[in-house]
Amino acid sequence: MSNKVVINADVSKGTINKNIYGHFAEHLGRCIYEGFWVGEDSEIPNTNGIRSDVVEALKNIDIPLLRWPGGCFADEYHWKDGIGPREDRKRMVNTHWGGVIENNHFGTHEFYMLCEMLGAEPYINGNVGSGTVQEMSEWVEYMTFDGESPMANWRKENGKEEPWSLKYFGVGNENWGCGGNMRPQYYADLYRQFQTYVRNYGDNKIYRIAGGANVNDYNWTEVLMREAAHLMDGLSLHYYVHPGGFWNKGPATGFTEDVWDITMEKTYYIEELIEKHGTIMDKYDPEKRIGMIIDEWGAWYDVEPGTNPGFLYQQNTIRDALVAGVSLNIFNNHSDRVHMANIAQTINVIQSMILTDKEKMILTPTYHVFEMYKVHQDAERLDLSIESNQIKVGEKEIAQVSVSSSKANNGTVNVTLCNVDKNDDADVQVDLRGMNLSDISGRIITADELDAHNTFDNPDNVKPVNYTDFQLNGTELSLKLPAKSVVAISIK
Repeated sequence: MSNKVVINADVSKGTINKNIYGHFAEHLGRCIYEGFWVGEDSEIPNTNGIRSDVVEALKNIDIPLLRWPGGCFADEYHWKDGIGPREDRKRMVNTHWGGVIENNHFGTHEFYMLCEMLGAEPYINGNVGSGTVQEMSEWVEYMTFDGESPMANWRKENGKEEPWSLKYFGVGNENWGCGGNMRPQYYADLYRQFQTYVRNYGDNKIYRIAGGANVNDYNWTEVLMREAAHLMDGLSLHYYVHPGGFWNKGPATGFTEDVWDITMEKTYYIEELIEKHGTIMDKYDPEKRIGMIIDEWGAWYDVEPGTNPGFLYQQNTIRDALVAGVSLNIFNNHSDRVHMANIAQTINVIQSMILTDKEKMILTPTYHVFEMYKVHQDAERLDLSIESNQIKVGEKEIAQVSVSSSKANNGTVNVTLCNVDKNDDADVQVDLRGMNLSDISGRIITADELDAHNTFDNPDNVKPVNYTDFQLNGTELSLKLPAKSVVAISIK
C-alpha cells in the first residue's frame, strides 16, 4: 500500500523560523574545549583560538543560533570568572560534568567572537540556580549597555568598545532539576523577579525565555503560563530520546532491531508533547505570541566505552539521522507555536553535528540531515496532509513516513521525507497542487546497517548522495524511499 501525501503549494501556513535549526554548546565534555576552542597556541588551525574547520563546517549548514553556556552548567556559571586576561581567570570544578577543571578561557568575549565567525545569533542562559539577580542584571548591562556604567566601562577595558547585540536570553535552566530542584510556583516567582532586571538598553530588545517543563510535566507549563505568561516571550521544553529509559539508555551502536523501533516511537512522542503543552499555552496565549522553545532535544545513549561517563560522548549513526529528520519535520509542522529548537549538542556531546579527535574532525549523519534541511529556514510552510502506513511498536503504532514541506523565497518547493522502517521500502504518492512543475531534483542519506556511522578512518561512510528514484506524472510524484532513509526533494 502506498503512503499518500497532498501538498498545497498555494496555501501558506506561516513561516518556519530559522531558529528551529538552532544548536546548543555547553561546557560539557569536549564540546567547548577541543571542540570549538583550542586556544591561539594550538597546532590545530584556528582563528583567535577557535577551530577553523569547525567554523567552516557549521557555516555550511547555515547555523542560525547558538545556545550557551548550558544546560546544567549555566546554573553554576558565574560570568565574571570568564572575563579579562585569561591567565587571571578563576579555575573551578565542573561539578555537573565529569568533575574536571574549568579554566574559564572561553567566556563571554570568546562566545561572541564565535557567534560572529559563524554568523549565528547568540542565545545566552543566565544563572538562577546559584546566581543572584544582581549578577544576571550586570551581565546584561556588560553586554548591551552603550554608555557610562561600571559594567560598560569594564567591557571597554576588556577590549570591546561598542556593546553587543543580545536578542535571546534564558532566565535559568531546568530549574525543576539541576537548576535548583524547584517547584513550579517557586520558579515562577523567581522568574518574575529575575526577568525584571534583564533590561532593554537602548535599541537592544531582549526576548526573554522562561525555563519550561521536563517532558510531560504539564503542571509546570500550567503554573508558568498562569503566573508569568505576560512577562515572557518564550517557554522552553526539554525532551531526549532514551531507547532504554534514562538510567539504561542503551548503546549508540550495536543495538537490535527492536531498539531501532523503540527509538523511532520515542522520537515521534515529541509531537504529542508539543500538542499537549501547546494546548495549555493556547489557554493563556491564544494568539501564540509566546514561542515554544525546544532548547534541548536529541537522542541520548550510553557513552562510548572507555570514555569519561561525565563527558556524554557517543557515536552517531543512520538511526540518529532519522531521529533528526523526523524531529525537524515535526517542528516544521508546528511552526505556529515552535519558534526555536536547539539540538543537544553541537560537538562531541550527545547527538552531535561534529566529532573531533585532536586535529581530526568528522561530520555525523545528523550534520548531513541539517545540511539537507537548511532549505526550510525562514521558508513559507506549506499546507500538507499525509496518510501513512503504520508500523507496530509493542502496543503502539507509528507512521512509516514523516513529511514536511516549504516554499523558499525564489519559489522552489522543498519536501523532506523520512522512512523510519528499518527493513522495508516505502512507496509514496505525492499530489502537488497549486504549482507548475518543471524541474525536480533530490538527495538521500541512507545505509544498509542499522548502526552505520562515520569514523575518523572512514569519515564518508554515511553521507548524502543524489536521489533519482521518482517519477512524475502530471502533478503526481511517485517516490520510492529505501528503508531507514531521509530524502530531500526540490521542485521548481
